[in-house]
Amino acid sequence: MQTTPALLPEPARRVAAWCAVLLLVAGVAAVFVWLCVVFKTAVTPVLLAILGAALLGPLNRRLLRMKVQKSLAAGLTVVAVLTVVGGATYIVVAALIETGDQIVASLRQAATDIARHLGAAGTSLDDLAKNARTLLEKFGGTAASGVISGISVVGEVLATAVLALLLIFFLLRDSDRAAGALRSLVPAGTGDTVEAMARRAFEAVEGFMRGTTLVALVDAVLIGVGLLVLDVPGAVGLAALVFVTAYIPYLGAFLSGAVAVLVALADRGVVIALWVLGIVLAVQVIEGNVLQPMVQSRTVQMHPAAVMLAITAGASVAGVLGMLLAVPLTAAATGVLGELRTRYGADTP
Repeated sequence: MQTTPALLPEPARRVAAWCAVLLLVAGVAAVFVWLCVVFKTAVTPVLLAILGAALLGPLNRRLLRMKVQKSLAAGLTVVAVLTVVGGATYIVVAALIETGDQIVASLRQAATDIARHLGAAGTSLDDLAKNARTLLEKFGGTAASGVISGISVVGEVLATAVLALLLIFFLLRDSDRAAGALRSLVPAGTGDTVEAMARRAFEAVEGFMRGTTLVALVDAVLIGVGLLVLDVPGAVGLAALVFVTAYIPYLGAFLSGAVAVLVALADRGVVIALWVLGIVLAVQVIEGNVLQPMVQSRTVQMHPAAVMLAITAGASVAGVLGMLLAVPLTAAATGVLGELRTRYGADTP
C-alpha cells in the first residue's frame, strides 16, 4: 500500500506545532492582561491585598500559634498594616516635605550647572525639564497622569486602600480555606498540582516582599548615614526616597542614587558628590553580593534581565503601579514554573 508523502518534513511540523502553542499562550496572556486593565479598579485592590497578606502573613501565623482567635488575629494584623504603612508614610512624607524644597532647589541648580558646562544646543534647563516631563509621561503612563488629575483620584486611591485592607483581613482570616476553595475550582485529578503551584507562587511573593523590605531598610539606613556624615542637605528625605524606590529593583536604586549625587553636586561640590557616588555604589555592591544572596537563598532566584523586562512591561501596561507590581508577579510566575519543573521535569536529561 502506497503512503502519501507528508507535505512538510518532520522538523518543519514540529516548528509549526510550537508556533501554534506559543500563539495560543500569547493570546491567552494578552486577553488576561486586557481584562486586568479593563477591571483594574477591582484587580488593583486584590493584588495589593495579596502583597500585604504576603508581607504580614508571618505575624498572623505567630498570633494563631499563640491561640489567638482567627478573626482577632486577622484584625490585629490589619491594625499592624495600618500602623506600619501609616507610620512609614508619615515619616517619608514629613521628611520629603521638610527637605523637599531644598532637594528641588539643589536639583535645579545641578541641572543649571550641567547645562552651562555642556553649553550645547538643546541642553538648557527648559529643554531638560521638557525631556524629563516627556520621559515621565512615557514611563508613568496613566498612573502618573492620573495622580495630577484632581480630587477624584484621591477618592479612588482611598477607596482602593480601604478595599485592600478589607481583602487583607479576609485573606488572613480564611487562609485555611484557600486550599479547599482552590481545589473546588479545578478538576479532581489536578487538585494537588494546582494547590502546590499556588503555594509556591505565594511563598515566592512572600519571600520577595519580606526580602525587599529588609533590603530597602538597610539601603536607606546606610545611605542616609553616609549623607548625614557628608552633611548633604536633605539627607533624611533622600534616605526616605531610597527606601521607597527600593521596591522597584535596579531602576529604583539608580534613580534615588542619581538624585542624591545631583543634590550633593549642587550644594557641596564635585568632591562631595564623588563621595556620595562612592557610598551609593558601595551600598549597591553590599546589596548585590551580600544582602540579595542571603535574602533570596530561600526564595525564587530571578535573573536581572528578567527583572528589567518585567519592570518595562509593567510600566507600559499600568504605569508606576505596574512597575511596582511587575516584580512580585514575575516572582510568582517563576515559582509556578519551578513547581512544574520539579513535578514534570524530573526525568528530563
